[in-house]
Amino acid sequence: RDKLLKAAAGKIPDIEYVSFDESMGRILAKDLLSKENIPDFRKSTVDGYAVKAKDTQGVTESIPVFLEVTEEVVMGKAPEKTLKSGQAAYVPTGGMLPDGADAVVVMEYAEKFDESSIAVYDSVSFGRNVIQIGEDIEQGQKFLKKGCKVRFQEIGVMSSAGFAEVPVFKPWKMTVISTGDELVDALHTLERGQTRDINTYSLSAAGKKYGFEILEQKVLKDSRECIKEAIEGAMHESDIVIVSGGSSQGDKDYTAGIMDELASCGVLTHGIALKPGKPTILAYDENTQTVLTGLPGHPVAAVLVFELIIAWLYRKLTGSCEPLKTSARISENVSAAGGKTVCLLVELEEGEKGEDGICIARPVFGKSGLMTMMTKADGYTLIDVNDEGLAKDEIVQVTLF
Repeated sequence: RDKLLKAAAGKIPDIEYVSFDESMGRILAKDLLSKENIPDFRKSTVDGYAVKAKDTQGVTESIPVFLEVTEEVVMGKAPEKTLKSGQAAYVPTGGMLPDGADAVVVMEYAEKFDESSIAVYDSVSFGRNVIQIGEDIEQGQKFLKKGCKVRFQEIGVMSSAGFAEVPVFKPWKMTVISTGDELVDALHTLERGQTRDINTYSLSAAGKKYGFEILEQKVLKDSRECIKEAIEGAMHESDIVIVSGGSSQGDKDYTAGIMDELASCGVLTHGIALKPGKPTILAYDENTQTVLTGLPGHPVAAVLVFELIIAWLYRKLTGSCEPLKTSARISENVSAAGGKTVCLLVELEEGEKGEDGICIARPVFGKSGLMTMMTKADGYTLIDVNDEGLAKDEIVQVTLF
């Protein structure tokens, strides 16, 4: 991770401005500061009567106070009069309070006494049922931070702040290449010895999760010339080129040698102390500013390494938040891998909680070529390279998918 981050430190995505309502799922590239107070007037949270709070002190259901009604405030318009002691003004929910008022009595605690006055049966404190000026966002306040992933909540607050366009990072462009003589298209009818391509689709989907633009998807035979040509061509247009398969030490594992030739910095890493995911290759080309990654052919290992390294790099360069984590109690003893960090998939059991209310995490065991492991898992926990393993009932941190 550190080697890749150091090599690709200048690969911060470019910034573009998009309409705020089209920024869903994008990453903010700059802090957003409010140009105004929100709201910029005091507004009522209920249908009721704006009053001076001191006029209602000591009031009960049996001892009301009688107030003169000076006006009925219309939604979307400013009140016409200033409220004085002994007076009240009707204000609808969201309506603007007249000057002089500092609280609102709910309709249910007031009734008409005559044509021009009401009886109030509730003692309200200063600010009751009132949203103050700037209570949501103050002028000049940073209300959204750089690195924030835009959700529907952020769309709403951008709208309230009057931002027509917002700065977001341009999505990285990604090419995914899967290699293997045995691979055929996902919709292909299999012949004996063939395997449907998984990694092209799962890795592309993993990239889309982070907003990456998938430029091209290729499935290639184990031909050094074809693989090299595909990687070299992709480097001129892509920010990331991922090659799945061919990253180990077999006779047809060409990826490391090709990337070492094509990357100006050469291969940074070939093999990491991770289970699953040992045969991982990382390289960076300064000329094209392309991250080159060779991922294991096993589908589970490939997507986990993508999450642990490529997605991590993107978050670091854009200032994005790390994935959510939750504490859980491991359901059984789990052994370590002897010199490797273990990425253990777990399923969180709903309803199975101990006295402390912490969920139970059940390991999802299986070989890294079995993709259904990922569909069963809610997340993963890491067993450190120096740990002997996990003991039953030990509390672990689960990173959620």
